[in-house]
Amino acid sequence: MPRKAFDTLSEPMFYVLMALRCRSLCGAEIVEWIQKKTDGHIVLGPGTLYTILPKLADEGAIREISAEGRRRSYQLTDKGQQMFAAECDRLRRCIADAESASEEESLC
Repeated sequence: MPRKAFDTLSEPMFYVLMALRCRSLCGAEIVEWIQKKTDGHIVLGPGTLYTILPKLADEGAIREISAEGRRRSYQLTDKGQQMFAAECDRLRRCIADAESASEEESLC
């Protein structure tokens, strides 16, 4: 069965939603938050960020709440919160599967 769009989130999408969970942010603040949160392991370039934001907005996961010149601020919606929670659950299942596979390997 083909995968539906947004069944799983890309790592940058996941972190954008995570950044917006506490408060609304503009694009530069999102990039800064992610970089700090991940100790610089994930750095979103403008091309990646400004491709992700309209996709998440079109999906209803985020909404633009203000625009002052080129500075636009975004807010997480209820749907975005649900998408974030679903992705957290999916990742937890992946980790549980990996851990149980490691335990089973010792039986081989």
